[in-house]
Amino acid sequence: MPVEDFSRVLDNIKSSGIKNLTICITGGEPLVRKDLELAGKEIIRHGYNWGIVTNGLMMTKERFTSLIRSGMGSMSVSLDGLKNEHNDLRQNNKSFDTVEKTIKLCVEQNKASPYGFVFDVITCVHSGNINTLPLLRDYLIHNGVTAWRIFSIFPSGRAAENKLALSKEEYRHLMDFIVETRMYKTEDGKSINLNYSCEGYLGDYELKVRDFYYFCRGGINVGSVMCDGSVSACLSVRAKDFIQGNIYQENFDFMKLWNTKFQNMRDRSWAKTGKCRSCKNWRYCEGNGLHLHKDAHSECSHCNLDFLK
Repeated sequence: MPVEDFSRVLDNIKSSGIKNLTICITGGEPLVRKDLELAGKEIIRHGYNWGIVTNGLMMTKERFTSLIRSGMGSMSVSLDGLKNEHNDLRQNNKSFDTVEKTIKLCVEQNKASPYGFVFDVITCVHSGNINTLPLLRDYLIHNGVTAWRIFSIFPSGRAAENKLALSKEEYRHLMDFIVETRMYKTEDGKSINLNYSCEGYLGDYELKVRDFYYFCRGGINVGSVMCDGSVSACLSVRAKDFIQGNIYQENFDFMKLWNTKFQNMRDRSWAKTGKCRSCKNWRYCEGNGLHLHKDAHSECSHCNLDFLK
């Protein structure tokens, strides 16, 4: 998508009086855009903050400096285990070394500008790396990382076609590891702030594994513009039923769309079907994350709470 097309969306949002907004450029991989800095400057020009989610493969010190000078204020870096586990999942034997350099750049920038640059490491946990999480934790702490987010792999795309998904026993083990890590300190008193992702109501583990109660924000205070112009919730929500419109439609008005549509995200009574229909925890969960529904009629593909029980 050309930068000027997205800039028109920002014009529309700004004209409505919205002031506090952060734009997260994800993907795919944002660094493949040669004009990423231009996009960042446009976001800053509109008075908004911006950051990226990256695998770090194309990051260099020069590119990092260029992005910072373009106003980038946050970065999430994907690291899916120590060297063997990460490279195996990524199918690239150079991936770990590259992302390690990216993390060091972020740590240095965060120390130099603790209030002007925020970053965390995100890890997708699966059956191939769950047993090395304690070693990864110590590695991150040793390298100065202070914020860590964990996701469990969910059955979508290629992840639905392999055996990487956690078993119920492994999933409970993951929750216990997060609880332990949130209280963990090294011998020299260092720690790391670990949060589980926004997916799934977790019953007794709520607030023990993350700083907030479960809440799928898709279409509530999170919206997105996809590379083809489609408008939805977060970029993990791609099912046709959740596409609310497209910026290339004639007379498109993002704020009008935001204020008048997104109804199947703001009223999720449709999701009270299948195993969710009789669930006593419905009011806390409302059908799990939107990304786990193939349409606005189906039950979720899996239940986190059921895994824990």
